[in-house]
Amino acid sequence: MTSTRKPNRLINEKSPYLLQHAYNPVDWHAWNDEAFQRASAEDKPIFLSVGYSTCHWCHVMERESFESEEIAHLMNEYFVSIKVDREERPDVDKVYMTALQAMGDNGGWPMSMFLTPDLKPFYGGTYFPPEDRYGRMGFPELLRRIHHIWTNERLKVDESATGITNFLKEIPRKKSQSESLDSSLLTTCFTHASKTYDAQFGGFGAGPKFPRPVAFNFLLRYFHRTRNDDALEMTTHSLREMSSGGMYDHIGGGFHRYSVDAEWRVPHFEKMLYDQAQIVCSLADIYQITNENFYARTIRETLEYVLRDLTSPEGGFYSAEDADSPRPDTLHESGEGAFYIWTKKELEDILGEDAKAFCIHFGVEETGNVEHDPQHEFTGKNILYVASPIDETAQIIRKSESETEEILARSTSRLFEKRSARPRPHRDDKVITAWNGLMISAFARAGQALYDSRYLEAAQRDAEFILAQLYDNSTRTLRRRYRDGEAKFDAHLDDYAFVVQGLLDLYESTFDLRWLESAVQLTEKSIELFAEEANGGFFETAGSDPSILVRMKEQYDGAEPTGNSIAVMNLLRLSKIVGREDFRVRAEKALQSLSDLLTRNPFTMPQMVAAYDFSIQKAKEIIIVGRRDDEPTKQMIRLAHRRYLPNKIILFIEAGQNLPRFFQQREFLSSLKMMEGKTTGYVCENFVCNLPTNDPGVFARLLDQ
Repeated sequence: MTSTRKPNRLINEKSPYLLQHAYNPVDWHAWNDEAFQRASAEDKPIFLSVGYSTCHWCHVMERESFESEEIAHLMNEYFVSIKVDREERPDVDKVYMTALQAMGDNGGWPMSMFLTPDLKPFYGGTYFPPEDRYGRMGFPELLRRIHHIWTNERLKVDESATGITNFLKEIPRKKSQSESLDSSLLTTCFTHASKTYDAQFGGFGAGPKFPRPVAFNFLLRYFHRTRNDDALEMTTHSLREMSSGGMYDHIGGGFHRYSVDAEWRVPHFEKMLYDQAQIVCSLADIYQITNENFYARTIRETLEYVLRDLTSPEGGFYSAEDADSPRPDTLHESGEGAFYIWTKKELEDILGEDAKAFCIHFGVEETGNVEHDPQHEFTGKNILYVASPIDETAQIIRKSESETEEILARSTSRLFEKRSARPRPHRDDKVITAWNGLMISAFARAGQALYDSRYLEAAQRDAEFILAQLYDNSTRTLRRRYRDGEAKFDAHLDDYAFVVQGLLDLYESTFDLRWLESAVQLTEKSIELFAEEANGGFFETAGSDPSILVRMKEQYDGAEPTGNSIAVMNLLRLSKIVGREDFRVRAEKALQSLSDLLTRNPFTMPQMVAAYDFSIQKAKEIIIVGRRDDEPTKQMIRLAHRRYLPNKIILFIEAGQNLPRFFQQREFLSSLKMMEGKTTGYVCENFVCNLPTNDPGVFARLLDQ
């Protein structure tokens, strides 16, 4: 990319991804009516390229094809070319990714699709090289063939496009056979998880391996319900392996997007906000169960990374950091993971006599430690991973464990300082509403588990930012993306659901009623916009954009949970907190609408199974009545916060004040008072309460029953 070229239309966009392509010789359009009308007027097919700014293979295809004058000429001559940032427009991405997979492709990014002027897909793929290789047709040859087919075989194109579009439109219309759900669903889901679990290295399946924290959300609930130690071990082992492997940044904190191998050794080096948020929540749950410092330390390091490198001055959180960055030795070239990898000599020069312990502990080798390197990007380089535990390293270097820990801490600090002078990976500094909702949950739940007010303050700043900058008071709707002072694009189901979840977690952390009020309002608006009244559940989009061919319903909890899964859990939680029976009924209808899928293959939606678990268990209702600033009140709140109680709701009632209006439908709350003028705790299930107590020890025992 060079600024000496004339910019194309993308120069006026805010998306970092689209701006990366603003000086391509390709005559790019954004996804808009101008592009669609031009395709119709000129009778040209649309080439749709979908990606995101931190995507490695997106960069490769840009460098090889979109920067090529020859290839750009073909694109400009034969097509109307459109660029889409999938993080801004997941609705566009979802429709055409589903189409691509229906064509038999596994999918991925960059996604390269060919559409008719009325936006119907007829051919597609992902990355295409500039000439035939990797068993893939070269991109220029593909462009010529598509042009030939469009010009000479239009009937076939139209038939294909219509067939694929009709298939897409049938997906949300399919009414699954209704199955009765019962608690055996939980055992079935656990059995399915066990079959794909990697007992040696943790996680699920073989490489490439993604963290998929939604699986841990279910497993920990299953452990809590059944006391099945295997469910706990599957989670603790997976999180320890991830946190000890190359997936984790041992110098600066934070998790990379996925591992290309089964051992979590060689990551794909992107860092995504949604991964940090979800993994922190899983770590917080595990810490509440085990009280092991390893998990607390990993939480703190990860959140320090987010606060340091992904926080906007306004309080929101940026989206991601790139996998690629300039190589320190040759700044004109970029490489995967260049910011994070080291030669042994570099480490010895920086660390001196401390290098021996560091290299033993982190598996550093003279010739490099990366065996899986098909692109030869890591020759002679080392990706840090815990190869030798502290106790073994201490024995080898003949030091005590505490001395060894001091050496490693000192070394890490030096390397962080040295690494900070390297060119950083590109940071995508747009703020995505959904991912910020996940981050509110992470900071709120970490604040509860670790009793750290800084984390609660970060969660509150983010919530305030979203409600100030991404919420329209006049329409009571959210926007999807914020960057450079601009909030744009209608929010989708996941934006509403993840923010509501974050607000509920924040309410249960701070008991500030404004978060609960906003959670109720956004839930009501999401029902208005997205609910499918006929079958139950929710569409991903509101259906107001005519350029979106199909209103999709996501049915896979993957790298992120589906908006449906979180929305159902929100409804169930709110039904308990504010006594809204209509919320409970809607949640149960959504669960029933998925009964066939959940019965056949529940591990496709472990977060939805977790919601089902909540729906059939008695919620533990914890109500604390007292004065907010009294130490006994804070002590009781800490006792409730530091325990893993997945089906709990926590309410605080300020002594001497009228019951807040949100609790008016829960009349029994008005009868709960302080005893003997002291902070009093109530632990209830289905409106039946244990004897109230102002004794913290008794309160703790009630929580543990």
